[in-house]
Amino acid sequence: MSDIRFDGRTAIVTGAGNGLGKSHALALAARGARVVVNDLGGARDGSGGSLSAAEEVVQEIQAAGGEAFADGANVAIADDVEAMVAKAMSKWGRIDILINNAGILRDKSFVKMPTEDFKLVLDVHLMGSVNCTKAVWPTMRDQQYGRIVMTTSSSGLYGNFGQSNYGAAKLGLVGLMNTLHIEGVKYNIRINSIAPVAKTRMTEDLGIPQPALELLTPEAVTAGVVFLVSEDGPSRTVLCAGAGGFSRAVIYETDGVYLKPEDQTPENVAANFDQISNPVGQLAYAAGSEQSVKYLTKAATALRMKL
Repeated sequence: MSDIRFDGRTAIVTGAGNGLGKSHALALAARGARVVVNDLGGARDGSGGSLSAAEEVVQEIQAAGGEAFADGANVAIADDVEAMVAKAMSKWGRIDILINNAGILRDKSFVKMPTEDFKLVLDVHLMGSVNCTKAVWPTMRDQQYGRIVMTTSSSGLYGNFGQSNYGAAKLGLVGLMNTLHIEGVKYNIRINSIAPVAKTRMTEDLGIPQPALELLTPEAVTAGVVFLVSEDGPSRTVLCAGAGGFSRAVIYETDGVYLKPEDQTPENVAANFDQISNPVGQLAYAAGSEQSVKYLTKAATALRMKL
């Protein structure tokens, strides 16, 4: 298998001043990409701001012979993002890769969490990814090429105490990915999600023992991200990565049951719940309409109707 390269490609990596984003930016640059190193430079909770971290990453890329520039756009502000994209287009003429990595934490149990903290986390993670994707989409469409990665999380896929805001945002990104995959196919825009576990500012308070932390390198996650944004990478994939482990998360739907009109009662749903939950014959659907087709097919078969 030939090496994955990005010569002549331009990439934008958000939240690239530290941690995972920095690792992604350095890896793409090392493989030939020109990189916009975006970072607001705020604290983990989103407060403050400084371009120094992003500039240090740029200096590291340039010292190794690569091309990059730093940008402090706040991804939650669409005008900032549009200006960043315009700068990249003016400098390099194309945008091939977008890695939506920027994020913040405002952890608290749901009942104690101020609504403002809930909204802020959604604004950065979910709407920040929307803003960045919206800004690059016309360029990727026109050039008939684009590779986009959303950063989801096990907190969104499976839940995590104290992270209702973060989890909601992260699973929202999977829903965004699913639809953009469908809309982007004809333009050769491929879109995937990474669910990372790594030693970063975002995980420093989780109480993970030091020997375990040493295994959770950002570079291990970046290996998966680089594959996802490669020319021959997949689309609509949720790739999970951490400590050298890689797996794929998929949403399945059970085959379920059909209840005749006269049997469509809460009591009969309860009576049939074991069969409704039976995983035998479950499928991963490519579009929401496939669920509707399944239900209508079951009903038509039972009622001997032609659709």
